[in-house]
Amino acid sequence: MNTSAFVLMAATAVCVHAQEADFGISVPVTVSGGGLSTRRLQVTDPGESTLSGGFRVLLYPTLKLGSHWFGYAAVQSRLEPYFYYDAFQPRHQLRTDVLQAFAGYSWHIGQTAMVVKAGKLSSAFGAFPLRYDDVQNPLLDQPLSYVTAIPLRADQIACGTRDLLRQFYGSVGESCGGAAGRGPGLTPVTLYGLPGGQVEVSSRGLDGRLQLTVGSPSNSQPWSLARQYLQWAAGAGYTIRHDLRVGVSGFRGPYLSPSVSALLPSGTIARDFPASGLGLDVQWARGRWTLSGEMQRFEFRLPNFVVSPSVRSSYIEAKSMLTPRLFLAGRAGRLRAGRVADSQNITAAEWAPSLTGIEMSAGSWVNRHVLVKASYGILHSEGDSSTRFNVLGIQVVTTLHALNQAFR
Repeated sequence: MNTSAFVLMAATAVCVHAQEADFGISVPVTVSGGGLSTRRLQVTDPGESTLSGGFRVLLYPTLKLGSHWFGYAAVQSRLEPYFYYDAFQPRHQLRTDVLQAFAGYSWHIGQTAMVVKAGKLSSAFGAFPLRYDDVQNPLLDQPLSYVTAIPLRADQIACGTRDLLRQFYGSVGESCGGAAGRGPGLTPVTLYGLPGGQVEVSSRGLDGRLQLTVGSPSNSQPWSLARQYLQWAAGAGYTIRHDLRVGVSGFRGPYLSPSVSALLPSGTIARDFPASGLGLDVQWARGRWTLSGEMQRFEFRLPNFVVSPSVRSSYIEAKSMLTPRLFLAGRAGRLRAGRVADSQNITAAEWAPSLTGIEMSAGSWVNRHVLVKASYGILHSEGDSSTRFNVLGIQVVTTLHALNQAFR
């Protein structure tokens, strides 16, 4: 289900007791609690326990303002570490993020539906951001390209190939200027909102979206930098049959942070060194089976390089309903760094180790509002045969409506 469909369904829900009302407010809520067992928690502190827990609350306030106008937001609060990727930095702190917050206008012309949005939006690139809710995701973890901090930073400049090869996942400190010290790298595609606007069209099995945002899906920027960092992302799909859809998406634009502008070669600006992505996604469902997958390629242009760093990522996910309440699911994915060559003609076939992620889960609906899931995730880095990054996790997910009110 795409975001617009979810929003319109939520807006319609406020009219259950007053079907002719054109105005109303609805606040669906997803509340989740979970526990983790993993040695990831000991990466930064060997004395840390291998057990931890957290919770997550997602609010989806939706406001219907007549037959065309609506407002929508998705606000997340979580106690870390909650996600598997949180476990690398077990800070035990409460964090709140506005995932989406926008105003929209929708209308129909015959069999064609159109939506215009403006505000903070999920990236138009990729398919997984629309399944970020714990109810929509049958597993506990997320695909690698959406959560992996690759060993490359937007606020530092790498001197060349040798500099890149000295970096590590989660600890990056490039040598040719920028922010001081070491820190995590950038994520190819954020699961959090980007400021911007979007147009969506769907008609007779075709769907498309065009998005203009401030900053890259790899490095968002504030509204105040719209002039320097405006860029595009787009996606389209075709439902071949009722059970099979194929989609493509892409983005391109500046990603380097403003703090490194003075370090760029004379006569160049951040826009001369863009990040770009190209993706293919597939969804299929028949009977008790559901399959989905994505293939993506990202490139991050940098000064000092003639072949800039690139990353390829792919995954396939399967879910089988054993009974109306019980399901099994699995996901296998891979992230691989590409070839690089710097201006000194120093090359490397891969600028970072390849990662492989495998996760298996089981889930059961206790009732229509409560879901219990358990999973085991394996994360393997090329050249490292240990199991220290594997995770055993459990989640209890509850859905409810905190508010559902229609008015004239």
